[in-house]
Amino acid sequence: MIPVSAYQDQRVVVTGAGGGIGAALARRFAAEGATVVVNDLDPAKAASVAGGIGARAIAVPGDASAIVGEAREALGGRVDVYCANAGLASGGDAFADEAVWEAAWDVNVMAHVRAARALLPDWLERGSGRFVSTVSAAGLLTMIGAAPYSVTKHGALAFAEWLSLTYRHRGVQVHAICPQGVRTDMLTAAGSAGDLVLAPTAIEPEAVADALFDGMEKGRFLILPHPEVADFYAARATDPDRWLSGMNRLQRTWETP
Repeated sequence: MIPVSAYQDQRVVVTGAGGGIGAALARRFAAEGATVVVNDLDPAKAASVAGGIGARAIAVPGDASAIVGEAREALGGRVDVYCANAGLASGGDAFADEAVWEAAWDVNVMAHVRAARALLPDWLERGSGRFVSTVSAAGLLTMIGAAPYSVTKHGALAFAEWLSLTYRHRGVQVHAICPQGVRTDMLTAAGSAGDLVLAPTAIEPEAVADALFDGMEKGRFLILPHPEVADFYAARATDPDRWLSGMNRLQRTWETP
């Protein structure tokens, strides 16, 4: 007998699913028997991914900050898994425009907060729900040349941690995905900093989906598609000055023509 997937007939929302990690997550959930809302700001991209998946996918384009109601309706009134995957890879330093900082904060943090506000009442009432936050290793460590991205990804991780510690005893499961380089348009947009730090160990989006499903099966909060990130994170926590010196050397390498 073929075992039934734990996600058979689950109702799933994936934001930022028009490509990259989001599209890989949507395809994997659908392959496991879930019905998936494919959300993206670009309607054509959402429709393309949903069309490629077939009957188990529904394209619901729009702003990830306000998609829960429409997605829930498209799924027949229930959301079991919400993947807060949409993200903005904002480069720049401390002098980046206020608008850049505000946009990064809105997409990378507040979209997660708004989704949780909309999802939690139902999840807490029925005692089950799963929130998956695509954070990035930048949320555990940092990323040279990208202050708005690094700071807001730290915020996304902090919010996911808060959700987990506050609601896990009430049936809400939370996972934070923290990959390094992934072969997506976002990696390309990272430019020379991405080439230096992320590209050498970059993985395919499908490997991120594999890591998530392994982590969900084992009940892990922190999902590390690049296992070495755990060592970097431990080094940062136990000897921050040494870690910062190492990152500064990387910064100087990047600055050198």
